[in-house]
Amino acid sequence: MAKNKNIFECQTCGKTSNKWLGKCPECNAWDSFLEIKEQDYKLANHININSKSNAVCIEDVEIESYQRLDTLDDELNLVLGGGLVLGSLVLIGGSPGVGKSTLLLKIASNLAKNSHKVLYVSAEESKSQIKLRANRLEANSKNLFLLSELCLENVIEELQKQKYEILIIDSIQTMYSEKINSAAGSVSQVRELTFELMKLSKANNISTFIIGHITKDGAIAGPRVLEHMVDVVLYFEGDIDKELRLLRGFKNRFGSTSEVGIFEMSSKGLVSAKNIASKFFSKGKITSGSALTVVMEGSRALIVEIQALVCESSYPKRSSTGYDRNRLDMLLALLEKKLGIALGHFDVFINVSGGVKINETAADLAVVAAIISSFKNRPLSKETIFIGELSLNGEIREVFNLDTRLKEAKMQKFKNAVVPSKTMEAGGIKCFISTELAQMLEWM
Repeated sequence: MAKNKNIFECQTCGKTSNKWLGKCPECNAWDSFLEIKEQDYKLANHININSKSNAVCIEDVEIESYQRLDTLDDELNLVLGGGLVLGSLVLIGGSPGVGKSTLLLKIASNLAKNSHKVLYVSAEESKSQIKLRANRLEANSKNLFLLSELCLENVIEELQKQKYEILIIDSIQTMYSEKINSAAGSVSQVRELTFELMKLSKANNISTFIIGHITKDGAIAGPRVLEHMVDVVLYFEGDIDKELRLLRGFKNRFGSTSEVGIFEMSSKGLVSAKNIASKFFSKGKITSGSALTVVMEGSRALIVEIQALVCESSYPKRSSTGYDRNRLDMLLALLEKKLGIALGHFDVFINVSGGVKINETAADLAVVAAIISSFKNRPLSKETIFIGELSLNGEIREVFNLDTRLKEAKMQKFKNAVVPSKTMEAGGIKCFISTELAQMLEWM
């Protein structure tokens, strides 16, 4: 009897095994191994090298200038680094309903109206469904073509019929290649599809957008090699129940990853937020448990509201939305150690308004201020902002771009700022110097 040469592949991380395993030793996923024929696995991992390249001295290498296309969307252009690079492969991920398809259909229309031929491939919706959305978004154009197709080979055949400049795949997990004998969305399929699309984009100078589903942990579903093969990785953030969406860059071979695009969901789909300065905080009624800070999103300074709720409980809970939970635990320990505020028998909930996820430490001071305000039921002034990083010894440290933050606060008519700066007057705002937690408590 011939020996079975089939292998088993984890559909979560791509690890292979000669036998079926109930739990993946690499990613700890249960029941994730799928049997694949050895010839199909080799085909999925085979890379054809058509030409030989020679080593060149780095001093002799000439820098190529990338040609960029204007997407007619200021926020997307900002995140992409100045526009869409010809021949680039862009991956966009996000939770269901956040607006991935809506945004790309609008971008496809913008590019088509700018005399670029666009092919929008949908493996999830029919042409009629896309047409209904296009009517609502006013995204109809003679240069925009729709294709409802699941098979990659049929998409390539369509691309050979006409000279398209832009290709949109919606989505990569629902398509399949006839070369691979496995289900759509499997590791082998996603890897093969991405590699073929990469070769297609580079060879024909076609700019390609790929929509990717995300897992419950917020990562792109499928193998990590998917993110390594593409040129740009963008993630949508924000609550689908709210109007604001953030498009953040996590990888960009043609620009910076520090920028973030801010969009607003309207009756005409996702549009660039025109006036975002006051959308992340409220200057309404003064309540306890609320503090304002200024965070940097790329080159932007955004004023956001930190909300805290502290209440006594027999079974204390800790929860944070938009703020790192581990850092919250550290701040609570600092409050007990340095200020004697024991919160061991209290629930502590933290929320960053507007769906913003804070990835920097400049908001530490505002988080502490909001917690103390809620704990003492003492409202803070709505004309004051808190900026500063807290160290483990309770020291309040300076943050970068303080001048830019204070300038933004001045534009929004704030009068006071609690900062760890040496300058008493900065940006036209009265600054209260606080280098330790105890000093801030005295000011409050």
